Amino acid sequence: MLSSVVSQSIRHLFTQSEAVEVEVRCQPASKILQGSIDGFKMNGRNLVIRKDFWVEEMSFETDAVSIDFGSVMKGNIQLKQPTNAIARVVLTEDGINHAFTAELVQARLKNLEATELTSLSGGEPVSFSNVSVSLLPANQVQILAKVQLPNGVVPIALTATLAVDRRRRVLFNNPQFEEDSVPEHLRGVSQVLTNAFAEILNGMVDLDRFDLDGVMMRINRLETKGKQLIFSGYAQIERFPKQA
Repeated sequence: MLSSVVSQSIRHLFTQSEAVEVEVRCQPASKILQGSIDGFKMNGRNLVIRKDFWVEEMSFETDAVSIDFGSVMKGNIQLKQPTNAIARVVLTEDGINHAFTAELVQARLKNLEATELTSLSGGEPVSFSNVSVSLLPANQVQILAKVQLPNGVVPIALTATLAVDRRRRVLFNNPQFEEDSVPEHLRGVSQVLTNAFAEILNGMVDLDRFDLDGVMMRINRLETKGKQLIFSGYAQIERFPKQA
C-alpha cells in the first residue's frame, strides 16, 4: 500500500509519466506504524515536467524518511521533516531541443534589447530562433540558431563545454564561434550575435526555475554520453504533492 501511495504522489510531480516505480525499504515492517521508513527508491521513465521539459529517466534514493502514517491511510504522503536523496537525471538531445521551444525558454530568447544586438538591427528588438543543440563527447555541445535582422537572416554557430556552477546552474564555458558553419560575408555580424547568445545561455539554465513542487534539485556533476546528457546530484524533498 505504501509503495502505491508514494508512487501516485510522485506521479503528481510530472505533467506526464510513462512509468514511475517505487521500492520502499522498511525493516522491520512494523516500524512503519511509527512513521519510520529506512528509505525508498524511485525510478521514472519518459517524464514531462511543466508540459514542455522531457526527461528520459529520473531516479533517486532517499535517506531515512519520517512520515505521518495517518496521511498514508488517506492516500497521501506527509513528511514530518525534509529528507535528502541521491538523484540521477537523464536528458536526451531531442528533449533538450524540444525544451528550447517551451514558452519559458522562448521568453528569454525573443525581443531582446541589449545594445550589442540592437546596434545590428537598427534599434529594433532581436530574437533568436531555430535553436538546435547537438551533444558532443567530453561534455561539449554545438549550438546553431538564426537571427532575423532587417537585411536578412543571420545564422549563428558555436561550440562550448558544459559545466556546473554552484550546483544549480549549467554554464556554457569557453564558447567558440564556428565560422565554417556561417557564410563568409556574414561572419562578422554572426560572431557578435554568437557571443551575445552565449551570454544569454549562461543565464538561462538555473535549476531554481525548474524545481518540482516540494523538491529542490542540485547537480554534483554532468556528462555527455552519446545523445544523452546525464546529471548526478541530490534532491531535498520537503513535501509530496497531495492527491486530489
